[in-house]
Amino acid sequence: MTHPVVVMGVSGSGKSTVGAALAQRLRVPFADADDLHPEANIAKMARGEALDDHDRYPWLEQVGLWLADHLDGGVMSCSALRRTYRDQLRSLADGVEFVLLHGSREVIERRQASRPGHFMPASLLSSQFSTLEPLAPDEHGVVLDVDQSIDAVVQAYVDQRER
Repeated sequence: MTHPVVVMGVSGSGKSTVGAALAQRLRVPFADADDLHPEANIAKMARGEALDDHDRYPWLEQVGLWLADHLDGGVMSCSALRRTYRDQLRSLADGVEFVLLHGSREVIERRQASRPGHFMPASLLSSQFSTLEPLAPDEHGVVLDVDQSIDAVVQAYVDQRER
């Protein structure tokens, strides 16, 4: 592996689970961007308030710095919902690849229901879907369907990478 990978998508899409499994499969370090949020961001989301760009940019800076430290390979789970957020990450870590975990609202709602106690409440799912900007043709990345097993999602990435 010669570049970092960001596993991205809305809350509940499986970013952390897929990211950890992918990192293990590729034998590279893994980090979860949720662990880099400042306490103020976590508290805001826990109150059911969506983050704004002012909240996100310092957090994305930390994510980008981790990616820059892993240019030879690493996997980060991070929502990276908007193109501008992905551009910020690319500005710090040239060559980063994005893996967009795509699923229907019904699939994501079902996944969210199976993880009680997460700081991101299901009530913010609508804001996540409305914020999500799909990968543009000029962005280095792939889109994978999450309505399958974790192993199948990881294998789909590996298969696309080997083409």
